[in-house]
Amino acid sequence: MTHDRPGEIIPDGHAGAIVMLDGQPQSHVNVTDPTDLGFEYVELMATALDTYAVGLAPPRTVTHVGGAGLTLPRWVQHRWPGTPQVVLEPDAALTELVRRELPLPRGHRIRVRAVDGRRGLAALAPASAEVIVVDAYAQGCVPAELAGIEWWRDVARVLAPSGMLLANLADEPDRRWTGRVVGGVVEAGLTEVDLLGTHDVLKGRRFGNLVLVARRHGVVAGPELARAVARGTLRAGTRRPGPAAYGKGFSDTDAEPSPPPPDLGRWRLR
Repeated sequence: MTHDRPGEIIPDGHAGAIVMLDGQPQSHVNVTDPTDLGFEYVELMATALDTYAVGLAPPRTVTHVGGAGLTLPRWVQHRWPGTPQVVLEPDAALTELVRRELPLPRGHRIRVRAVDGRRGLAALAPASAEVIVVDAYAQGCVPAELAGIEWWRDVARVLAPSGMLLANLADEPDRRWTGRVVGGVVEAGLTEVDLLGTHDVLKGRRFGNLVLVARRHGVVAGPELARAVARGTLRAGTRRPGPAAYGKGFSDTDAEPSPPPPDLGRWRLR
């Protein structure tokens, strides 16, 4: 993955900062309060992780594909101190900037590897991650190499039998691209799929983020997750796409990046 513009950190005028990459807001970080997640989709990821922990046990290992401001790794460290976490972030200069300007908490076990998602995940042992979080963007889009069935098969290989995949997707209201991504995830064997998002995005009213939550059959039923999202502070919900809602998964030969984002005014920060 390559970037058009170097990363930069911009104070948000309150207690946090925005990590920008390729001119797009990539992360919100509050060093003094790791529960201040900023972006709606990150809050939904945290809700899914909490639900997973209630249904099974606190995650023993978490692998993140994409790092930026390391917002979710900070939250995991706060929620379950000492959890081993691996972050695959190829932009070493961005990581250096973030660690210098937005230092990680003491006692963390967050290890950042300067490698892209495909190569980094291929080097991990089978069933070595309880949770895999895919939140990687280049030029404001999810790269095509992180959309195809070959990628999702490797994710399934590294994911523990009872593990959970979280993926940050971004799409137009028709969700055509998302449908093909879901198709690939299901083909890879992660057949229990839910999509989380704000109501306006789920109803197809605007471009926006969707959090894909996927597990193997029988792991963490959807109703518990739906109730947890409904109890949250966001106007958000869940959808469980049936076979008619997703298409044939992408392959490496025809994979596409996610649709480009609109102007920054339509990306919301709480």
